[in-house]
Amino acid sequence: MRARHVVALACVALLFIGARLRAHHAFGAEFDIDRPITLKGMVTKMEWVNPHSWIHLDVKDADGKVTPWMIEGGSPNSLLRLGFTMNAVKYGMEIVVDGYQAKDGANRGVGVSLMFADGRKLFLGSNAPGGKGEK
Repeated sequence: MRARHVVALACVALLFIGARLRAHHAFGAEFDIDRPITLKGMVTKMEWVNPHSWIHLDVKDADGKVTPWMIEGGSPNSLLRLGFTMNAVKYGMEIVVDGYQAKDGANRGVGVSLMFADGRKLFLGSNAPGGKGEK
């Protein structure tokens, strides 16, 4: 009887793990390879959350209109392995982000890399092509 309970519990656990893996999206499910973006803006927030980090930017167009954008990066662990520190991206910094826009056209994208005002560049560890620094 106990063995049946253990097997049943293991099956339920596998179902939950499988559902969580399916919920984690691939690049092509949400972002469009044919919509590359380069955004220059001011950081308003950096979220170090799992499973993806988020950088919030205010991007000003030629007319001075400010549009908020959200850029998805890799997990906090992957960012740390790529050279980020908790203080690398701070409120008020101006950065340039390269990436790809969301398929639905929202002001949301997945980042490949970011460049600081001094020219330093970091990869965003994302699931976007090149996001981990690979060619």
